[in-house]
Amino acid sequence: MKRSKLATALAAALALQGSAGLRAFELEEVTIVGSREVVRELPGTGNLVDNEQVRIEFANDINQLLKTVPGLYIREEDGYGLRPNIGIRGATSERASKVTLMEDGVMIAPAPYSNPAAYYFPTALRMHSIEVIKGAPLLRYGPQTTGGVINMVTTPIPEELGGNVNLRYGQNNEADLLANVGDRSGAFGFLLETAQRRSDGFKEIDGGGRDAGYEIQDYLAKVGWEGERQSLLLKAQYSEELSDETYLGLTDANFAADENRRYGISAIDEMDNEHTGLSATYRLAIAEGLDLTAIAYRNEFKRNWFKLGGGGGLVNAANSGDAAAQGILDGTVDATGLPYKNNAREYISEGIDLNLDIVVGAHELALGGRVHDDDMQRYQPVDLYDQINGELVYRSTVLPTGGDNRYEKAEALTLWAVDRWQVSEAFTVNLALRYENVESRREQFADPERVEPPSVRSNETDEWLPGASFTYDIGTHWQVLAGVHRGFSPLGGGAVASEEPETSVNYEAGFRYSGGVFIEAVAFYSDFENKSENCSNADPCSNGATAGSFVTGEAEISGLEFQLGGNFDLAGLTVPVDVMYTYTQAKSTGDNTASGVLDGDRLASIPENVFSLRAGLESPVGWDNYAVIKYIDEMCVDIGCNRAANAFATTEDLWVVDVISRYALSDDAVVFLKMENLLDDQAIVSRQPDGARPNKPRTASIGVQWAF
Repeated sequence: MKRSKLATALAAALALQGSAGLRAFELEEVTIVGSREVVRELPGTGNLVDNEQVRIEFANDINQLLKTVPGLYIREEDGYGLRPNIGIRGATSERASKVTLMEDGVMIAPAPYSNPAAYYFPTALRMHSIEVIKGAPLLRYGPQTTGGVINMVTTPIPEELGGNVNLRYGQNNEADLLANVGDRSGAFGFLLETAQRRSDGFKEIDGGGRDAGYEIQDYLAKVGWEGERQSLLLKAQYSEELSDETYLGLTDANFAADENRRYGISAIDEMDNEHTGLSATYRLAIAEGLDLTAIAYRNEFKRNWFKLGGGGGLVNAANSGDAAAQGILDGTVDATGLPYKNNAREYISEGIDLNLDIVVGAHELALGGRVHDDDMQRYQPVDLYDQINGELVYRSTVLPTGGDNRYEKAEALTLWAVDRWQVSEAFTVNLALRYENVESRREQFADPERVEPPSVRSNETDEWLPGASFTYDIGTHWQVLAGVHRGFSPLGGGAVASEEPETSVNYEAGFRYSGGVFIEAVAFYSDFENKSENCSNADPCSNGATAGSFVTGEAEISGLEFQLGGNFDLAGLTVPVDVMYTYTQAKSTGDNTASGVLDGDRLASIPENVFSLRAGLESPVGWDNYAVIKYIDEMCVDIGCNRAANAFATTEDLWVVDVISRYALSDDAVVFLKMENLLDDQAIVSRQPDGARPNKPRTASIGVQWAF
C-alpha cells in the first residue's frame, strides 16, 4: 500500500508541466555537499575529499582517503580496503554498518535496513570525490543517523568528447587501471568506465603455491538527457571480485616474528562476489522555486566467502600456550573435521526516493520520502576437511540448517522535512524532522530443504527524529555553529518484537575561521539510551555473538575535531597543508546486569587519538611532491578492554607515511612515483575476526595519468 501511494505520486509528478522562464537542469551526480566552499558554510559539519586529492594520491583504498577526515574511525582488515570498517563519531566501525553509505545519493550497503554490514563496498578507484556530512543536517539522509553519511560520487559525464587512462603498477604485481570515455551531443550524453585491479597480495601463505591477493573488474555506464527544464540520468554498474581473503589472523608470537605470514590452514579461503547496480535519476523544474528529484534504484549483490570457521578459537588457544592448537595452525599437527563454510548470501535492495526543493522567501525547504525494500537469502553449507601432514583433504559436506539457512527482509517508509532558514545575512538556521517506519522479519529453517515451517521473528519500529542547527557569522572571517539531533540505527532483520533500536541524542558546537587559512574546531557529544553492537562473523560482538545485536546499555561518546588547511608560498613553491586531529572519549555510563557491561567500560573500535597531515611542494615546472602522514591510536577489541588483564584486548597504535612524486609531461599527461608506508611500520591494526592482522607494508609503485 505504501509503495503504490508513492508510485502514484511519482507518476503524477513526472506528468507535471512547468511554466516559462524556469532554469535548465544539467546532467549531474547526486551530491550532498558539492564543494569545499559549501562544506565550510554548512549548518553542521562535513568534509569533502575532492577530485584533486583523489587524483594526486591515485587513491585505491577508501580507508587511506578517509583517514584524512576528522571524526572518522578506521579499523583496517585486509590492507587493501576491500571490506572497510568505518565509524563516525558515535557510530562505531563494525563493518561500517552504523554509517549511511551512498553512491551518487543511493544507499549502497547490501541491505541497508536488514543487513547493513558492508561486505560489498564500491571500488574506491573509480570515485570522483567523497562527501561526508555530520550533525543535524544528516537527517535528510539515512537510515543510520547517529554519526554521519558518506556519499561516494562517481565520474561525471564530460562536457565534450574526452576521457582518462590512469595506470599504476607496483610491488607484489599490484596493478590498477582506470579508463573512461564520454561525450555530449545536443541533449544527450554518455560515459563508459572501467576499473581493473589485481594483486598477488603481500602475505605469504605457508607451503607456498597460492597467492593472497585479489582480482577486481568494475564497469560503469551512464546515459543522460537534458531538456529545457528537466533531465534524466540512467546509470548501470557491474563488478566482480575474486580475492584469496581469509578471516584467519595470527597469534601474537607469530605476528612478532613475521607480520605478513598466513597459515596454510587458510590456503583455500576465497571470496567470490558480484554486484549489479541500476538507478534512474529524474529532475524537473515544476515552477519557479519548486524542483523535483526522483530516484529509482535497485542493487543486487551475491557472494560466497568460502573460509575456515572457528579459526579464532585456535588462535586464542595458541595465544594461551596450547601447543596442539599452535601445531594445527602451523600444519605440523593433524586435525579432523575442520569446518570450511560456504558463506553464500544473496542480497536485493530497491526503492524509490522523491524530494521536492522549495524556495519560499528566506526558506529553502526539502520535503520528501522514500519507500524501500531489502532482503537477504542465506544458504551456507559447510565442507569438512582433515589436515594430514600439512595438507587439506576434503571429507564431506554438511547441508545448512538454523542460522546458516534463513531469509531476512525489511520494508521501510521514510519521510523528511528540512528547512534552511536564512534568518539574516549572518544567521542561518537549519530545522529537520525525519520519520522512519521499519518492519523486519526473519524466517529460519531447521531442515536444508526448507520443507518444515520456519521459526519466525519480526519487529516493527517507528521513530521520529528531530534536529536543529545554526551558523552565525561574526565579522568577515569568523563563524560559530551548533546543533542537536536525535540519532537512530535500525535493528536489522534478526530483531525480535521486544527489542528497541539504538537511539541517541547528538550535540555539536564549534567555530570556523576563513581567512588566509581555514580553521575549524568542533566539540561533539553523543548520549545513548541503549548503545548496541551489530554482530557478524567479520566483527563478533563483545559477547562473542556473530549474529543479531548485543545491547550494551547507556553510553557517552564525546570529543573534539580540529582541522586546518591552506596554501603557503615558500621560495617560489606552493605549499598546500591540511591538518586533521580527532580526540574521542567513548565509555558506558551505567551497569548493565544483562550484558555484564559496567559503568566506565571503554567502548570497542574507537581510538582516543587520530591525526593526519597532508603537505606538498608544488613547483612552477610541474614537478610536485606530497607527503601524507597518518596516526591512529590503539582501540579496544571488545567493550571493557580497560578492565582486561591481557595483552590481546587492544590493537596497536600506528604511524604511516606515504609519499607521492608527480611530474607533468604535458598539460594532459603526468607520471608519478608512489611509496606507501615509507617507513615500513606495521602493527596489529585489528584482532577481528580471528587473530592479529597487519596493515600494508612498504609498497612502491609507478604510474601514469593521461587525459584526452
